[in-house]
Amino acid sequence: MKIDEIILATGNKHKVFEITDILKDLGIAVKPMIEFTKYPEVVEDGNTLEENAVKKAVEVAKFFNKWALADDTGLEVAYLNGAPGVYSSRYAGEDCSYDDNNQKLLKALSGVPAEERKAKFRCVIALSDPHGNIHILSNGEINGLISMDLSGSKGFGYDPIFFVKEYNKTFAELGNGIKNEISHRAMALKEFKNKLKLMILNN
Repeated sequence: MKIDEIILATGNKHKVFEITDILKDLGIAVKPMIEFTKYPEVVEDGNTLEENAVKKAVEVAKFFNKWALADDTGLEVAYLNGAPGVYSSRYAGEDCSYDDNNQKLLKALSGVPAEERKAKFRCVIALSDPHGNIHILSNGEINGLISMDLSGSKGFGYDPIFFVKEYNKTFAELGNGIKNEISHRAMALKEFKNKLKLMILNN
């Protein structure tokens, strides 16, 4: 099996940067769909991260008639019974900003002590062939805490409030170098790369 090109099924420029950086040694051209004049607007209405990742990969693959990779990511806070989870990107409502989401989450945890602010980031990666068949599903996660305040200016999304105890910093303070080695997305993409290499070798 030979795969020369993979379309990256996301309109999020921050994700494009992270994913293409992590996959740069893959030896396969990874092209973001937003570089094309036309691309599908996929409605993320799945009940799980897996459902959303699969839906995005399949619809984009069929639209371009090419292999497509999609991810879906969620922040799960134990104190909030796993919320915001699948609704992470729109936690504060449709068309909300990253800061809107962060402020809503900090408000929801107001007065909650540090030891009860446990959270984890989860990421699911899906790879579809041009016909809409899923060949790879991979997962990654990282545990942390929700900080008391925003801290750091790097990254995006919930990075300013996701505190990694091992580094004593938030994702937004760590920067892309370390984040792209330890993050949920990095773990999912590492598993994805291993599965892809095996798939190509065995076909």
